[in-house]
Amino acid sequence: MAERLARIAQETNPEKNYFVNARRIEMFRRQEQEAKELADRVRLRMQIGYELALAGQSAEAVENLLTVRTALSQPTVRPSAKTLQQLGELLAMSYLRLGEQENCVAKHSQDSCLMPIQGSGVHTLPRGSRAAIDELSELLKQQPDDLRYRWLLNLAYMTLGEYPDKVPAPFVIPPKLFESDYVIPRFYDVAAQAGLARVALSGGCVTEDLDGDGDIDVMTSSFGLTDQLRYYQNNSDGSFTDRTNEAGILGEVGGLNICHADYDNDGDSDVLVLRGAWMRDQGHIPNSLLRNRGDGYFDDVTEEAGMLSFHPTQAGTWADFDRDGWLDLFIGNESTSGETHPCELFHNNRDGTFTNVAEQVGLAYVSMVKGAAWGDFNNDGRPDLYLSCLSAPNVLFRNDGPVSPVSAESTSATNHHAKPPGSFRWLFTDVTKTAGVAEPMRSFPTWFWDYDNDGWEDILVASFSTFMTDPLRDVVADVLGLPHTGDTPRLYRNKHDGTFSDETKTARLDHVLLAMGANFGDLDNDGFSDCYFGTGDPLLTTLVPNRMFRNADGKVFQDVTTAGGFGHLQKGHAIAFVDLDNDGDQDVYSVMGGAFSGDVFANALFENPGFGNHWLTVRLEGTRSNRSAIGARLKVSLETDAGDRSIYATVSTGGSFGSQSLQQEIGLGQAKSIRSLEVTWPTTGKTQIHTNIARDQVIKIREGDSEVVTVTLKKFDLSPGDAGNADCPHHPK
Repeated sequence: MAERLARIAQETNPEKNYFVNARRIEMFRRQEQEAKELADRVRLRMQIGYELALAGQSAEAVENLLTVRTALSQPTVRPSAKTLQQLGELLAMSYLRLGEQENCVAKHSQDSCLMPIQGSGVHTLPRGSRAAIDELSELLKQQPDDLRYRWLLNLAYMTLGEYPDKVPAPFVIPPKLFESDYVIPRFYDVAAQAGLARVALSGGCVTEDLDGDGDIDVMTSSFGLTDQLRYYQNNSDGSFTDRTNEAGILGEVGGLNICHADYDNDGDSDVLVLRGAWMRDQGHIPNSLLRNRGDGYFDDVTEEAGMLSFHPTQAGTWADFDRDGWLDLFIGNESTSGETHPCELFHNNRDGTFTNVAEQVGLAYVSMVKGAAWGDFNNDGRPDLYLSCLSAPNVLFRNDGPVSPVSAESTSATNHHAKPPGSFRWLFTDVTKTAGVAEPMRSFPTWFWDYDNDGWEDILVASFSTFMTDPLRDVVADVLGLPHTGDTPRLYRNKHDGTFSDETKTARLDHVLLAMGANFGDLDNDGFSDCYFGTGDPLLTTLVPNRMFRNADGKVFQDVTTAGGFGHLQKGHAIAFVDLDNDGDQDVYSVMGGAFSGDVFANALFENPGFGNHWLTVRLEGTRSNRSAIGARLKVSLETDAGDRSIYATVSTGGSFGSQSLQQEIGLGQAKSIRSLEVTWPTTGKTQIHTNIARDQVIKIREGDSEVVTVTLKKFDLSPGDAGNADCPHHPK
């Protein structure tokens, strides 16, 4: 696989692959040397400047673009107003990126690129932002109503510590617009101290116990064709060690997303790497299935497992769709004009191999699939499938089960080596129209969750970009309360009858977010799921804050971005809510960085400061059901001062972009006691009921066992001092 991936990277066509910017610079320089006309040379020189900026060579980009400005100022040259505007935009973009590189990347601190920028986030090397202000001010003279220029001008002044006082009055964005709806304590970025601040491009993350020692480890990918997959082992002391070399994954490169599951029921989490997204005909790159040997060492078993295929994708999700006790895999592929890539459904043959049965069951869907999630929306015990598609309606497939009776022998969970029937007959039905869940038309991450704790799975699907408009302009218009043509996420509430109601506006999630990565968890351990959106798009000027929303009692969502310190301006991708330090509350890990080769940034780890609420962490082990217990349903019944209440959860890795631990980390609020914990297992549908469970502990439940096992884990601090980063002070809990 490593040899195959290296060959694909070498053979990619820079004329068609817009993300290999160093090679594109070489291509355009050759064209410039061959150009005869001045207009062609100027056009190519501007393109080279643009590519230099995308490649991370910001100073060279500025130098190149200034020579273009000199050429255009000659008396014999009469450039159009559009050309001059484009040149000004490119210079402003290059200067802003130069400022980011010299300060936020090279001198990274806990406040770097957190909006509104303040404290140690203020640039100590001001030349980039100063020059950007000059360019943006000139652009605003020509187009004073351009919201993009206005937004970036305010950001540039923020980086200099001069916002809002020195922003020209007509263009200032009022500070009150960045205030949170609800006050929560600050979550500090401790990735640098923990050893998890990988500087790379956009990518995926897995947060799971990969070596079997009980603590949660981290694996990250990066989008570049030659970017190495990285494995970080939890040292149980607040630090992580890069053990990529020892993990057997050298040469496993690229991948915009990764996800995990125990596909072979051996008790170890295996990892799937998804590749080729956004690259169209240059994205015919195989995925990788990495089998965990049990100690954090992995073997690439893609070919022997029968999963080798060549389709662009970033969407993969695991579930036991036929409830035979073994996990199956759905992969949502990206089809574009002239490129048809049907989706795949790999049925687990229970012997380490898989068979693609997508066509037989009705899931060989053709679209630009950007997100996929399993969830049992009608509570019939079978996992259904929701697809988020770009520039096309989203789709909900109901799992209707076997078309004709299947022998007990072929589906028995105890007969682990039996083969599926030769003619695999199963039916998924498109119920999108009836359910009312087709929008938005341009979407990205998605998930099933029970956000209102009524025992029925709801759907969230996040909006990404807009048709024929400027995404940054739409985001700024939304912040300012101005009219816009941008789209918003959709929060679909399950009505318990096969249909959903759109509660987006009622729940106050009707914002233009440009979400790429996103996930959900419980920040304050109150028993209601909150959500975090990683935002942006590939353009270097799309600098918009990642957004965190707190779920207030399952009714409305409160923007707590600024209060919690989550407003990262760099592009956010894979996100995981996970208790990395075993203290009972969820920290938030976010993979940062863009798609173009120089748009790198450090990943962030926001440590939870604690809210004083109770909690319960549950680790499940299936016996007849899949060992990961993916798809198991939990109901925690609580006694509180306000009366009894219940909290519901389903075992999964969360959203479609970010693969968080399968252990269920459940907030209990100020519950006086746990009356009962019910676990409904996915294969048998049987419910185990456990009582006499104490709060604030980690427990393990094995399918069929009457006893609950207490798991003892070492608690530690993710920020044990400020060693190695004077700008990252320790913040006591």
